[in-house]
Amino acid sequence: MSSEAPLRILHIMRAPMGGLFRHVVDLAREQARRGHAVGIVADSTTGSASAGQILADLAPALKLGITRTPMSRQIGPRDLAAFLHVRKRAQETRADVLHGHGAKGGAYARLVGGPAINAYTPHGGSLFYAPDSLAGRAYHSIERWLRSRTDLILFESEFARTIYRQCVGEPPFSRVIHNGISAAELAPVTPNPDAADFVFIGELRWRKGIDVLLEALAALAAEGWRGKALFYGAGPDRAAAEERARQLGLGTQVTFPGESKPRPAFASGKLLAIPSRQESLPYIVLEAAAARMPMITTSVGGIPEIFGPDAGALVPAGDKDALLAAMKRMQQGGGTELANRLQQRIARSFTVESMTDAVLAAYAEIRRTKSIISN
Repeated sequence: MSSEAPLRILHIMRAPMGGLFRHVVDLAREQARRGHAVGIVADSTTGSASAGQILADLAPALKLGITRTPMSRQIGPRDLAAFLHVRKRAQETRADVLHGHGAKGGAYARLVGGPAINAYTPHGGSLFYAPDSLAGRAYHSIERWLRSRTDLILFESEFARTIYRQCVGEPPFSRVIHNGISAAELAPVTPNPDAADFVFIGELRWRKGIDVLLEALAALAAEGWRGKALFYGAGPDRAAAEERARQLGLGTQVTFPGESKPRPAFASGKLLAIPSRQESLPYIVLEAAAARMPMITTSVGGIPEIFGPDAGALVPAGDKDALLAAMKRMQQGGGTELANRLQQRIARSFTVESMTDAVLAAYAEIRRTKSIISN
């Protein structure tokens, strides 16, 4: 634990799912391991059975406990009750830090006010709405209003901080703190003997670029490819993607086996394809790099920050021809050296320990600043 006194930290988020959920769980667990009193408030109407089990397993380590209350995705009648629940928990726990995650969690944490540090990690969220859209104008206006109630913004990527500046304005005290993975995830994954040529892992929706991947696979099949591709995940566009695969004549080569944990899914394929049109700092890319999984992905969001000096290997989003060329190149063994370099980069710079160090250091700096001002 650091030389700073132990803190009472309450994390607030809406949906216990996806990368945001993983980030909160990893951060809360590591903060608790270092001697801080930590708690979580989350939505009670979303999240899978596995998410519930993750929270149940984590609960004994969190001195401030885990509570769940209904939270709506959009602004609605549930917000008042959810806000009152968060405020009550902040008072009961005497929290030193209210750390909100995502647009809704961030709003609740900052609206509570009081002496606690109000920290916010966007995780994309409302920042991804187009500035000229009705939703974008509304949510960005709310973010501008909340800016004065914010002590600290912890962006998960430099990309997110840039978007905030463009859509909201200059942030208050802020830091870019990349997501991190555990040491256990640095163990390389070996493909199964019957591994498919390509594997996709993620939410099945068009903004993840699954339509572009299907088009590239169809072009590859037209040139004589007779292998297999697996699309792991669930989402609103699954049925449409299955239909599109049939239309492209890929019905026997492309399958949709449902959701899977990353490492077993990695082992079921030789190459990972993540052709997203929009991302923040995706855990699936970090996890694949840590597992030394050869991958093809796009130059969007914070992905170039993960790749660093190898960002030139990324392909433009929505470009079927560029994706196809990368797939052919990787099939010929072009991804092994890149995978080795990425694993080394992840081991150095994208760990849960370094992420937690930076978050706690930011809390401490703001705490000292507030103490100086109050005196």
